[in-house]
Amino acid sequence: MLGKILKKLDGYVTNIEEWTLFIIVIFALISLFFNVVLRYSINYTLAWSEEFVRIVIIYSTFVGASIAVKERKMIRIDAVVEIFPRLKPFLTHYTNFLMLIFSCIMVYYGYKMTVLQYVTHQKMIIMQIPLVYVYSVMPISGVLIFIRTLQVIIQDFKMK
Repeated sequence: MLGKILKKLDGYVTNIEEWTLFIIVIFALISLFFNVVLRYSINYTLAWSEEFVRIVIIYSTFVGASIAVKERKMIRIDAVVEIFPRLKPFLTHYTNFLMLIFSCIMVYYGYKMTVLQYVTHQKMIIMQIPLVYVYSVMPISGVLIFIRTLQVIIQDFKMK
């Protein structure tokens, strides 16, 4: 019963992550396309387009990190594993443990930075979007990375 609920929850979170990435990247590409067309056709530049693309890069990096952890596609240096294949299980658990610590650090410092942006009421220069919305992706993705790493650890133990 609990396994079915967790599997459905995983499906929902995966859909939200993937569709969020898809939609924001499409909007960024469209805004950049129109910016280039306007710049070269009538010599007019959309000032907000570059700020928007910067936000999209930030969001896609952090949300994409969560997806990469789930699909086990994080960048790794596997030279030691190639030389000593017996160390693979230990190193896998070690990297998962380090990823849990890293995600906790992301949540902690991301929360502190988000609160700081909330208190200071800073906004982006052109779009006037409060920076608290930009910085909030860090603790949220930290939680997602933590959950995804736990899922990977559970999958590793089930495979044994």
